[in-house]
Amino acid sequence: MKVVVIGAGQAGLSVAYYLRRFELVADEDFVMLDRAPGPGGAWQHRWSSLRLGTAHRVNDLPGMAELGLSFDTADRTLPAKQVVAEYYGRFEEHFDLRVRRPMNVRSVVNEGVDLRVDSEDLTPQPMEELKAKGFFGRRRKTFEEPAVPPAPRHAITTQFLVNATGTWGSPFVPYYPGMADFAGRHVHTSDYADVEDFRDRHVVVVGGGTSAIGFMLELEDVAAGLTWVSRRPIDWLDRQEMDLEGASAAVALQDEAARSGRALPSIVSGTGVPKSRRIAAGIERGLLVARPMFDRIEADRVLWDGGEGGMARADAIIWATGFRPELRHLSPLKLREKSGGVTVGQGAAWSDPRVFLAGYGPQASTIGANRAGRMIARQIMAML
Repeated sequence: MKVVVIGAGQAGLSVAYYLRRFELVADEDFVMLDRAPGPGGAWQHRWSSLRLGTAHRVNDLPGMAELGLSFDTADRTLPAKQVVAEYYGRFEEHFDLRVRRPMNVRSVVNEGVDLRVDSEDLTPQPMEELKAKGFFGRRRKTFEEPAVPPAPRHAITTQFLVNATGTWGSPFVPYYPGMADFAGRHVHTSDYADVEDFRDRHVVVVGGGTSAIGFMLELEDVAAGLTWVSRRPIDWLDRQEMDLEGASAAVALQDEAARSGRALPSIVSGTGVPKSRRIAAGIERGLLVARPMFDRIEADRVLWDGGEGGMARADAIIWATGFRPELRHLSPLKLREKSGGVTVGQGAAWSDPRVFLAGYGPQASTIGANRAGRMIARQIMAML
């Protein structure tokens, strides 16, 4: 295989689109592997109440206009995950991308001058087949013997790898003393499903970005008590949308970190949070006022200065503390630097010219992913 693309979110689909423009054929010249059960990238896992109008802007994929689709004119009364999944699915079908799913890539290793991509097929196996194989209705001989068969494994040898796995599969939760003693629920953004899960509960929301703010607004009339804390002061912007200057500055910070191999900084820390009408109203009525970060967690509360600085009851703590790039499967290639990141420039891993990281660092936004798709596809074609 000439190219393997891991991930069929915005970055992976963008790369695949441009590979098709260069007349490469899916399943012959390149293959796409995606762990999710269906189209939509990370959006398919987001909570049902999230709408396109209240989320980060979703830019159209390159070539989407050819289908007569645009997120700018999409139905904003529907869940964002439903709209994105539908549009991405139609995009995959129209451009004949033949995404293989659900395929979980376990590792990428050196295979001479090429790379070997080892994956497992996560498709549920029919009960009848499992019974026919003897995995039910019999006693295991040893504890090591599996009760169900392992997922079927696959290996693909490729000249080039495009990693477009994003961050959703690698949630970040910072450690604070007492976390293990908490009797309530720890919920990360990636686990948040429904506001009703928190009805009449005392909730602490941790984080200074748009997800934390969205949770506060959703939970206002549902939770019995609501506390917002942030590890840094909120940088409110007196405008309703991110301007070009602010976005460019954030991208520059991400690019600098990626090129130097450092861990990537938070996007919000470089841009600030624009005040939409909804957010401005929340600030005015005293809802969106963040307290400094607590320093300890107990069974049913969080404490500041060991309790001398106050406390807040907590039945649940929502950690809207972001994500890290999902790169565990690339660890055999030893791309990570001592400073914590991967050195990436123009979408390419500088320590291995066979590996490209789409959607990494400055390419993490939907518009950045689109540009990266074209840039990466051109580099691959130049080397083929």
